[in-house]
Amino acid sequence: MIIVFKPKVNEEEVKKVVEQVETKGLTTHLVVGEGVTICGVIGDTTKVDPKQIEVLPVVEKVMHVGEPYKLANRAFHPDDSIIDVSGVKVGGDHLALIAGPCSVESKEQVIEIAKAAKAAGANLLRGGAFKPRTSPYAFQGMGSEGLDILVAAKEATGLPIVSELMSAEYIEEFNEKVDLVQIGARNMQNFDLLKEVGKRCTKPILLKRGLSSTYEEWIMSAEYIMASGNPNVILCERGVRTFETYTRNTLDLQAIPVIKRLTHLPIIIDPSHAGGKWWLVEPMAKASVAAGCDGLMIEVHNNPECALCDGPQSLKPKKYTELIEEIKDIAKIVGKEV
Repeated sequence: MIIVFKPKVNEEEVKKVVEQVETKGLTTHLVVGEGVTICGVIGDTTKVDPKQIEVLPVVEKVMHVGEPYKLANRAFHPDDSIIDVSGVKVGGDHLALIAGPCSVESKEQVIEIAKAAKAAGANLLRGGAFKPRTSPYAFQGMGSEGLDILVAAKEATGLPIVSELMSAEYIEEFNEKVDLVQIGARNMQNFDLLKEVGKRCTKPILLKRGLSSTYEEWIMSAEYIMASGNPNVILCERGVRTFETYTRNTLDLQAIPVIKRLTHLPIIIDPSHAGGKWWLVEPMAKASVAAGCDGLMIEVHNNPECALCDGPQSLKPKKYTELIEEIKDIAKIVGKEV
């Protein structure tokens, strides 16, 4: 249930209404936006008579929310959420540019790529220290040593770190070393992990869409994190599994306007994992920015032919630099700042 207050309502009047609702054993979430104040009510709302609330002089209207997700719902939070990732804004008119190798391979490799990515315009550094791989025989990442290498790259460039968390046992280490904690597609519905991340993770969360997940399933996973205590969630579309086998996945560009209609959360696009081919990254990245995404996560490697993970979908630094220059022009057209 949502309580919409009349314009120019004062804090004390809002507080009285909130206390009246909470006496029924319900949870409230207050959102103060530009010209509007909204109180989201979560729990057994049958305990509250909407008519008794609507007659209050400070209340504009009371609405019921049909969707199962509440905290992520745009009705609960009409303004776009802007998530601060160690000084980098994601959402609103800000365009986040995340770049780096699929996996951390060596200190020299990561620092070289990080410097090139920053010079091109990237404002966040991605790198996999823990890698979920389909084959148990594939390179699984360097683990904690890989995180330390990313920290060294951050010290050398100033770029905040984005890396994937696979197990709750590493949350404290990620809180210490990582700026944006990624939950991968294969863990999107690992609800125990989502709850632990919501309760214990002090950093914003980048939640990738599952390989065959619906919009509602994806948003409900975000709801798990938010309901557990961490409101700073960024969604990431990375392509979904379809009948097509020529590309690695099929990039769902419709996800951008749909997510923005249904939620207030930022959405970024990963065109590297979507197509799985380096030459698809450029057109899909441009299309994503034109469609209104809040950021791009692109794999960049200085020697993709020899990469230990996902070389065929990685851009070389020179190509990434050229792409970012072209994206800046598109971003201006849709009102985004790089």
